[in-house]
Amino acid sequence: MTSWTRLILVLLCSAVTQGLGCDWLRHYGHLSNISLTLVQVMGGQLTDQESPVPFPYRLYERIKKDEVESQLVFIRDSLELIAGLYRHDNRSSVTWDTDKTERFLMTIDRQTDGLKSCVSTHSRKNMSRQRRYYRRLEKSTLYRTGGSPESWELIRKETKLHLEQLDWLASFLVDSSAASRRRSTETRH
Repeated sequence: MTSWTRLILVLLCSAVTQGLGCDWLRHYGHLSNISLTLVQVMGGQLTDQESPVPFPYRLYERIKKDEVESQLVFIRDSLELIAGLYRHDNRSSVTWDTDKTERFLMTIDRQTDGLKSCVSTHSRKNMSRQRRYYRRLEKSTLYRTGGSPESWELIRKETKLHLEQLDWLASFLVDSSAASRRRSTETRH
């Protein structure tokens, strides 16, 4: 094998294993469970009201078929966009537990920071669809109602759905990484 071929092979392998070898992903599940629990208990019962913006299930299905780096970027960007919803100016109308709400936001930030260690900070693949969805959600709920308690409860419900989907995607990554490592170990023996 020529030195150029080896170099290209090494670069390709390191790019593929960057996401799969991300040690931080092992902690993601724990923090994901914490954030899911906190979003449920920081307020009362979740609303049954339907969102004016349809949930983007197809976007999640599509990203599952994408490369590892794109999936990690998608999770990171989704968490940043979720946190952005809660940084809206007017949260004063909700009666959520302040301590649990702050712990929820800190947990989301920890997840985001951890994912930043796994992917390039400049990588923003597939961000336009995500950003459009969250912008529509924010405009259709918080801006339209002036930050009413009902609109915040709808945001909390939608957040829970997103966190569940992101947890599912991260689990898929961890499971496929473990399967890949097992196959790699089996072929060496």
